[in-house]
Amino acid sequence: MRLYWTTLAAQWRGALVLAGCSVLESVPAFLSGRLVERSVNAGFAAGRPWPGVAWLLVFAAVSVLGAFGSRLVWQRLGEIIEPLRDALVRAIVRGVLGGSAPQRSRPDASGVARITQHVEVVRDATAGLLVQARGMVVTTVAALAGLFSVAVELAWLVAIPVLLSLAVFACLLPTLASRQRALTLADEHTAEAAGTVLTGMRDVVACGAEAAAVASVFGEIGKQETAAVRMGTATAARTLVIAVGGFVPLLLVLALAPGMVASGQLTAGAALGAVVYLSATLRPALQGLAATTSTVVLRLLVALRRLSESCPVPEAEDGTAEPRDGTVGVRGVTFGWGEHAEPIVRDLDLELEPGDHLAIVGPSGIGKSTFAGLLTGMLRPQRGQVLLGGEPVTEIRPALRHRLVAFTPQESYVFAGTVRENLALLAPSATDARLLAAAERVGAAALVDRLGGLYGELGHAAEGLSAGEAQLLSLARLYASPAEVIVLDEASSHLDPAAEARAEWAFAERGGVLVVIAHRLSSAVRANRVLVMDGRETLLGSHDELLSSAPAYAELMRAWTVPVSPRAALPATRAAAR
Repeated sequence: MRLYWTTLAAQWRGALVLAGCSVLESVPAFLSGRLVERSVNAGFAAGRPWPGVAWLLVFAAVSVLGAFGSRLVWQRLGEIIEPLRDALVRAIVRGVLGGSAPQRSRPDASGVARITQHVEVVRDATAGLLVQARGMVVTTVAALAGLFSVAVELAWLVAIPVLLSLAVFACLLPTLASRQRALTLADEHTAEAAGTVLTGMRDVVACGAEAAAVASVFGEIGKQETAAVRMGTATAARTLVIAVGGFVPLLLVLALAPGMVASGQLTAGAALGAVVYLSATLRPALQGLAATTSTVVLRLLVALRRLSESCPVPEAEDGTAEPRDGTVGVRGVTFGWGEHAEPIVRDLDLELEPGDHLAIVGPSGIGKSTFAGLLTGMLRPQRGQVLLGGEPVTEIRPALRHRLVAFTPQESYVFAGTVRENLALLAPSATDARLLAAAERVGAAALVDRLGGLYGELGHAAEGLSAGEAQLLSLARLYASPAEVIVLDEASSHLDPAAEARAEWAFAERGGVLVVIAHRLSSAVRANRVLVMDGRETLLGSHDELLSSAPAYAELMRAWTVPVSPRAALPATRAAAR
């Protein structure tokens, strides 16, 4: 809700325009009955048809003025609604990417459902409020004011049934809200169940679970159907209440007005003006306002609540620190996944100066990528500090930190667009020459040529590229960036050893701090410092120092460099088979 209102408040200029349009829209509602009264009393009832026709022509002109106000509303609506939609989509994407269990290897069906369903509900509901509900409130208020000015005696009689119907309607709102929420959850669960089955279709077929998969999806569809029927029943009850509240005042006027006219309490023009206010303005406005409140507003509130529950927006970063240089300092850092979990990193101290080349080695799952997250500020240590230029990395202005620190994971991100757009993602102002030089340095020049040069087109999700080619493009993008700290998290794992060595040497000669999470131990040989993580202790030193002083590291290197003959491995394989 805070994001919702903040985004809307930022569009205050558009709100002022809507306020002006509301004044134009209210004119016909306020003057309709009054103009009809003048047409009858000063024209037709007095035997003067032409003045009567003239007043009706004024009524027509006023209606055109109101229509012009409505047209202005539609013209300005997008200036308010589209920024709101964009803000919500950005919030959901940040929430999915920064969640406790983000999707890495498959689409997030529930996240897509939130964007395509909940965000569109918020967008459409807000547009409905700004166009329909706003116009109906203005029309209702103007019609009541006009009715009191024409026939105050009838106006008080009309108020009683209107207030009673609104009171009953208010009692129905909690039921409508709960059923709207149930329908929203059922929609989301159906999308999630279908997405799970479709993304795992090969596994479903392989294990013969087609019937179970179909049953799971159909079960959610059945729940969705039940929720929709219950919502429809509540909506029908609401429609009945409002219909009674809208027709009873009109019936009272039709029943009482003739006697009041005969007794001289009311003129014929005033009676007809009151009927016009009720039948042409007030009753439709009340019905529309109730319909909007019980559908649009409820859907809006339920969708916003569901978005906040299912995808909390990460707290905005508001760091202001300015690092003095590109040095990296790790001071007593400890981190574990949970308050009571065994720390992955414990009391680690490390200093990296521009020109340092650090390789991080260790078994898979030991915490190497976690350490990369600490270095880049994506994770906060439980104890200690990670410093960039003498300042805590998490307290540096986000835009500045993103410019100084660049990171690429093993899963390379290549998007649909030109080769140039992909390479310039981290350096939007880079020249073509700079981008081509970066591609040449990391060994991607031939690939860029094959793709049609910088302005060749790439398909969605690296379509047509091998995993190694996608990594080459990501490495060239990183090389072209202005970053002073580069972190490669197995970013060359799909390259052959020669191509990997060329890319790492290029980054080492580029300057700044280079941190390589090693896929092959050859990365440790090329680095001037090596950090060994094995779950028990963390060792730091040069390759030669660790070979002589760290038996675990020396054993790793021997296992990597000494080939194992097939004959020697045969007994162990047979034993494992037995």
